Amino acid sequence: GRQGAPLHRRLRASLKVSIVEGMFAEVFTACAGPTVLTAWAIALKLGPFLVGVMTALPFFAQFVQFPAAWLTLCFGHRRVALTAVCLSRLALLPMALMPWLGLSVEGQQHLLLGVAGASAVLAVVGNNAWVAWMGELVPSAVRGRFFGKRTALTTLMGTAASLTAGLLMDRLKGLDGVGLALPLLALAACVMGVVTTLMMAAQHDPAPPGTAPKLELKAALLPWKDDGARRVLVYQVAWNAAVGVSAPFFALHSLQNLKMTFVIMALHAAAVAGVRVLTAPLWGRAIDRLGAQPVLMCCSLGISAIPMLWLLPTAGTLWPLLFDVLLAGSLWSGHGLAIFALPLTVAPRRGRPFYLAAFATAGGLAYAAAAALGGALAARVPQQFMLGGHLWVNLHVLFVVSSVARLGAAFLAARVNEPGAATTRTVAQVVERFLPRPATAGSRAPSPPRAPTGA
Repeated sequence: GRQGAPLHRRLRASLKVSIVEGMFAEVFTACAGPTVLTAWAIALKLGPFLVGVMTALPFFAQFVQFPAAWLTLCFGHRRVALTAVCLSRLALLPMALMPWLGLSVEGQQHLLLGVAGASAVLAVVGNNAWVAWMGELVPSAVRGRFFGKRTALTTLMGTAASLTAGLLMDRLKGLDGVGLALPLLALAACVMGVVTTLMMAAQHDPAPPGTAPKLELKAALLPWKDDGARRVLVYQVAWNAAVGVSAPFFALHSLQNLKMTFVIMALHAAAVAGVRVLTAPLWGRAIDRLGAQPVLMCCSLGISAIPMLWLLPTAGTLWPLLFDVLLAGSLWSGHGLAIFALPLTVAPRRGRPFYLAAFATAGGLAYAAAAALGGALAARVPQQFMLGGHLWVNLHVLFVVSSVARLGAAFLAARVNEPGAATTRTVAQVVERFLPRPATAGSRAPSPPRAPTGA
């Protein structure tokens, strides 16, 4: 009717702005993400343990998820997301001023860890609200396609921004200390924080703020009592722990052991991003057709092989990373979409922020603990050692451990039950599900019609 048309136009406009906002958010990530943080860590002479702790800070910060869920329910998705996301990105301003603060090296290290921690905590609060907001805003019937398109376009922007950041760091890096490139990137990150906040403000929230609920323990325990949610939680814990053992150290390995420049690292990331751009829409359609659980299991199984690929390249032989480009680009693309869509499907609309908080807290703390453990293990293993007539480095041990753990965690995805989808239990079912079949052989039960405001 007449009222429906303006709402539909407003929804379409909000979704378009969300895509553009996501593209500029990728510029922020290129200026302040893991690669740049690793460059800060090397410039300030942080050891492997502190590197692991610093890169795991966004996951340690997941302990604020339940207070974040309470804030989201009290003040509304939109208001909390706008405030927290903006502050998390402006928190990097002291890093832009670091060369002129006159701090000792130890003081600079403390400032880096403090800023990274504060930004991570605020980002957790903002992300809880933003995901709940998107759950209301994006209609469930098109979530896979929308986020597939959004991922493809944001990845393109992120690739260009990462290449630019890599060139800047290589051209302006100091011989000793921070140099000029890193503070400039921190300043650019703050500018992107303002830009993305203005774009988020142009999107509407279809769910108004509710009455202030009590922050009760029983609300936090609801996901653990829900069998469907509990299965997702178990997978999140196992998977994030398996990934966390090695993930913080790939950039460090690339810089220190493989002697890659920031430009080469950016080119590798660009190639991965190119594959993601090509595959994200395909995964999005697969999620809409088959469900998120089959995609999650398929991608988890494939991703378990990726750390083993990093045993092959050396400082003079980087071509094995071409296989990493193909596997990481395609499989992480599908995994990211599936692990985003699945909690929105499993969590009931009422109390959804608490479910999202439980998923993020469990997975984040598992990742953080595993990253710290990985850093401690790398510090205890000799930096170089001979085995089987080959020279290995300490981080290779973490890659092997992570690969085996990921394979074990992948099979926990078989236990996840997704409403409205036929669960995939075995590898054979994964292969069968993704092979071309006649159009009449429907693999997913039709979903009932849903309101445009989300599930």
